[in-house]
Amino acid sequence: MTIYSVAPSPLVAMLTVWDKTSGTWINIITVLLGTLLGVSIRGRLPQIIQQVITQGLGLFTLFLGFTLASSMLKAKAGPIDGIILGLLAMVVGGVIGESLNLEAQLTNLGDWLKDRCRGTGRFTEGFVISSLLFCIGPITIVGCLNNGLSGNSNLLTVKAVMDGFASIAFSSIYGIGVGFSIVPILIYQGGLSLFAGLLAQSLPDPTIDPRVHLVSGVGGLMVVGIGLNLLEVARLRVSSFLPALILGPVLFAIAQMITG
Repeated sequence: MTIYSVAPSPLVAMLTVWDKTSGTWINIITVLLGTLLGVSIRGRLPQIIQQVITQGLGLFTLFLGFTLASSMLKAKAGPIDGIILGLLAMVVGGVIGESLNLEAQLTNLGDWLKDRCRGTGRFTEGFVISSLLFCIGPITIVGCLNNGLSGNSNLLTVKAVMDGFASIAFSSIYGIGVGFSIVPILIYQGGLSLFAGLLAQSLPDPTIDPRVHLVSGVGGLMVVGIGLNLLEVARLRVSSFLPALILGPVLFAIAQMITG
């Protein structure tokens, strides 16, 4: 069975909560282990080495973001190009996110966790960056549907391994705050897996669904923003664009209605 299969199992009704969310728990474990390992080597790395690691992460994040962003080219709604829909989603979603003050709210959550756990240094920055990066991307959507519908956690396990390695690098720079990204992973990824049955009714095959491509493209642009922040090229308020992930499919549906 391919890890990209999302066909529901005939025994889906018999799946336990663990069966549906096993990939999420594996992901949480790898992030925690990676964070512990990264924190253990943090104080032993010279400043120049930390800078090189940050730059390497930033460059790879840019590559990943641009790769994901190209998914918008596959999200055409009639005569309306996916790039136009992505642009509208980013601009309108950014305005909504800024109106809701999402950037400050996520930062405040990081600061609250930092105070509660007596964190130091760049705790909040590590929490925000890793939370966004670990939860954005098509592998999360497809993997959660696969896990929730059939109990197959293969795709999320692959994601877990990648996140684990990334958490080593991030925590070696930002500290223990990276480990607390397991909170949004549990809520977002675990929630998608549990409610996969509802999503499957409108997403029979998310691997080719244009709405998923649009969400992936918009998420890719957000990942590009994270990369620019890591490289300190700019200081983008990436969290403010989170509503764009929901707005993308909505705009796609409206475009289809208008164009017939």
